[in-house]
Amino acid sequence: MASLCTTLLFCLLLILSLAAAAESHRTPGFLYTRTRGRCTAQFWSGRREAWPRMVPETSTVSNVFGSRVYEHYRSDLTLIEAAARNDEESNAFGGLVKEGTAALLNSYAREGFPYKPWQVKTLVIKALVSQAAAASQANNFLLANQACS
Repeated sequence: MASLCTTLLFCLLLILSLAAAAESHRTPGFLYTRTRGRCTAQFWSGRREAWPRMVPETSTVSNVFGSRVYEHYRSDLTLIEAAARNDEESNAFGGLVKEGTAALLNSYAREGFPYKPWQVKTLVIKALVSQAAAASQANNFLLANQACS
């Protein structure tokens, strides 16, 4: 009887651990939350490839996207710092500048990228009107950046 209880207990623990493992695969963990493709903000912030000459990594966000960004970002925030941000979950404007920077770099460096440089700059400026607009446009840029190759 004791061995049967031990076997049942072992089976129950095995089932529970498998269920927990299956649940953890649905929600990415800390190490897997950032995409690592050739067009992502993480890729560009890692300096694995030379940046396009039109947008040096030391350029400031305000010089590239215009003076309207002063309302939401530091005046000395560089593009490399913007691409390396990790506050996009709690800050819609942070996600916008991060994904917008990656989209701008992709528009210069990746043939066939769905946005032209002037479109990226215009869309970033338009999205600065509200948190909802910023989050929506950041998501659009994110999807384009992830689909790029």
